Amino acid sequence: MRRNLLFYLITLLVFGTGIYLALDYGRHLTPLTVTPEVSPGPALPAASASAGAGPGQMLLERLHAPLGVLLLQLIVIILAARLVGRLFSRLGQPAVIGEMVAGILLGPSLLGLALPATEAFLFPPASLGALGLLSQIGVILFMFVVGIEVDLEHLHKKAQAAVLVSHASIVVPFFLGVAFSLLIYQALAPAAITFSAFALFMGIAMSITAFPVLARILEERRLTRTALGTIAIACASVDDLTAWCMLAVVVAVVQADGLGAAALTVGLALGFILLMLFVIRPQAARLLRVEGGAETQSKKLVAGVLVFVFAAALLTEAIGIHALFGAFLAGVVMPSNSRLRAFLRERLETFSSVFLLPLFFALTGLRTQIGLLNDWPSWLLCAGLVAVAIAGKLGGSMLAARWTGMGWKDAFSIGVLMNTRGLVELIVLNIGYDLGILSPRVFTMMVLMALITTFMTGPILSSLGYGRRAAASAADRASGHS
Repeated sequence: MRRNLLFYLITLLVFGTGIYLALDYGRHLTPLTVTPEVSPGPALPAASASAGAGPGQMLLERLHAPLGVLLLQLIVIILAARLVGRLFSRLGQPAVIGEMVAGILLGPSLLGLALPATEAFLFPPASLGALGLLSQIGVILFMFVVGIEVDLEHLHKKAQAAVLVSHASIVVPFFLGVAFSLLIYQALAPAAITFSAFALFMGIAMSITAFPVLARILEERRLTRTALGTIAIACASVDDLTAWCMLAVVVAVVQADGLGAAALTVGLALGFILLMLFVIRPQAARLLRVEGGAETQSKKLVAGVLVFVFAAALLTEAIGIHALFGAFLAGVVMPSNSRLRAFLRERLETFSSVFLLPLFFALTGLRTQIGLLNDWPSWLLCAGLVAVAIAGKLGGSMLAARWTGMGWKDAFSIGVLMNTRGLVELIVLNIGYDLGILSPRVFTMMVLMALITTFMTGPILSSLGYGRRAAASAADRASGHS
């Protein structure tokens, strides 16, 4: 023990003295040649800039650095998402709805209204670029997981009823969205956007069903394996596939500079879809395997899948139909092996949902300005938009389900479930906002519509007897009779 301590002290003394002597001698040296200027790297905190400042001022200056701002944003956003998400879970709602609300509370609708200086400090405009890029990575991974949950073989078995109900739940609200655009286009649409682009996008936005939220609601209420849950999942899967394909076409038309460019983009998109479904998908089962759960094999598998997802997203971004469509389709073509899908979902969903998606909610909240709806006509228009969205989605799905032979209660329940818009709707709305199709006022109205139609699903199902306790007791009785 003493021997080691003696060696430690001698080492510190000898080499510490050497460092001091070298620095002391080097103070008198000057460079013999002047090197040309090079572009500076990331800015480092300068000691001289804060030399005369107090400790508090120095701390604030360092927090204002880009990395400091980003880290502070991450802490605040994740904590807010977890707290509000837990509160909504206790209210019987999916946690993701609370996380969506948390994002809005951090924006100008509440934090900016109550504490404008705090919001300006937390979310300066210069910092939103980095926040947006991180959130886009999260949404890409989320859309891949959504695609994983679309089971093409299951859809084939339920194709007849699922296609009829899901396409009715798209066509009816799409028509109502286009018709509603006639009322609001001149007053609320951005000046540079044509009516066709605005109306088509409004139609798509009215037609969305949030497949992941719907699946979580069914799972929480133990309805996944019931006849109602099976048909609802099949309908939502077909809805997602169809709506995202239609959205890809609309985005291609909006971004293209003329009919010829739009036709080329749509043609490339169709070629990409055929390549993924008929070439990549048959090969995926052979290429992607979970080899005994070994750690090295797991890392190789996750790395390979991430490269594939980002490559598909990059290709669709280059084609002009948005990166999210490529990520979604990459999930759809994953092998039907349930073990593989569960493995990928476990590895990717937790990180994206806990860390990256709350950033997307916060960015959406910063764009949502409820204060823009500052008069009764605006609120009446918003209420009308919500009513049209519910009538189109819930009504269209319900009538189509009834036509297939379902009873009124089950048909109405299908309509309520298909009316759930959730996070997928926010993704679509942000695409429209980024493309300049939606003005801030319309964006705010549509975000409120997404929240209301998602929030109402749980209470209505409970009132119909599909509550958690009722489902649990029914399951217990069934197990007792078996």
